[in-house]
Amino acid sequence: MKFDTKSIHAGANGNNPNNALNPPIFQTSTFVFDSIDQVKKVMAFESDDYVYTRGNNPTLRLLENRMAELECGNAAVAFASGMAAISSTLFSFLKPKDTVIVHKTLYGSSFNVVTKVLPQYDVNYKVVDMTKTDELEKVIDANTKVIYFETPSNPNLSIVDIKKVVEVAKKNDIKVVVDNTFATPYFQNPLEMGVDVVVHSATKYICGHGDVVAGIAVSKDVDYINTLKFDYMCEFGGVMSPFNAWLLLRGLKTLGVRMRQHEANAMKVAKFLSKHPKVKSVMYPGLEEFEGHEVAKSQMRGYGAMISFEIDGDLETAIRVVDNVKLIKLAVSLGDCETLIELPAAMTHSGYPKEELVKFGLTESMIRISVGLEDSEDIIKDLENALSNI
Repeated sequence: MKFDTKSIHAGANGNNPNNALNPPIFQTSTFVFDSIDQVKKVMAFESDDYVYTRGNNPTLRLLENRMAELECGNAAVAFASGMAAISSTLFSFLKPKDTVIVHKTLYGSSFNVVTKVLPQYDVNYKVVDMTKTDELEKVIDANTKVIYFETPSNPNLSIVDIKKVVEVAKKNDIKVVVDNTFATPYFQNPLEMGVDVVVHSATKYICGHGDVVAGIAVSKDVDYINTLKFDYMCEFGGVMSPFNAWLLLRGLKTLGVRMRQHEANAMKVAKFLSKHPKVKSVMYPGLEEFEGHEVAKSQMRGYGAMISFEIDGDLETAIRVVDNVKLIKLAVSLGDCETLIELPAAMTHSGYPKEELVKFGLTESMIRISVGLEDSEDIIKDLENALSNI
């Protein structure tokens, strides 16, 4: 099946109660048994029956199966949030004295987990520019167990060459974890390039409607996914609700359609911004002049809908822009039908040290846009009006 078909049908067994077209929400915490013999079989994984929703649930299982197929994996774990998926995956691979290497530009909360939380458990970290593979190779040592990055990265859209990083990692027996939130499985499948685990903030494009907080981890290694689910997701308790899983299944039905329109709008917005006299630079992988364009073109099937840009001014000038949009909404998050705008240094990435922003690929005057599904002319007109205030 092609992507649009799989996003609607993958993982379903066709046995919905009362011949319902859509799967029901199994809104239950507990499942009952006919006998102790049945309990033994379930506990020994000799049966696909359910025990307790913290471990599994029919609605969650359908979502996990569908996401596994869309990401070209063999199994997945649903989490209560993207950060639950990211932190649990990192904890599952790391122990005291180990080292994780991360790309210099990460989502703010991911950066905080790596630089503030993991060190409390005696886990070390190194930050490197992974767009330069030779720099990555220089910092690897015997304690390095995980390489973690986003591509495109949040918020400067830097592109990491997945195949090159995997090649370096495999030579050193290191696990590679990639956050695929910006690209979605519609535009990119890191598992097909040798990555060990793909994580998503499903809150974003997987949902698409701004009404769910959720996360997903996908791998080709079924044994690892079972460990991640039962030793980490279950025990840490980052459990997705059946209702949220159902909402994500609904969102997935239109993922391909939405991503095509998101990208079409983003390309028009990016070209508008790149020609505007008050815009200093535009960060969008779809622009030929963008530094990571060729790598993105080689490993992605499209360029997504996230744009960051630098205005010709300082922080106060950037604030004036975001304060003067009307149609576009000032908010954190991304991937919704609505176009959203924010200042990363003051919002999603406020945990980064202000005096070192440039080192991490950020500036105080950087503006990030999640281009939505409104008419592109309306989005551009709103930006044009806001930019006229500076």
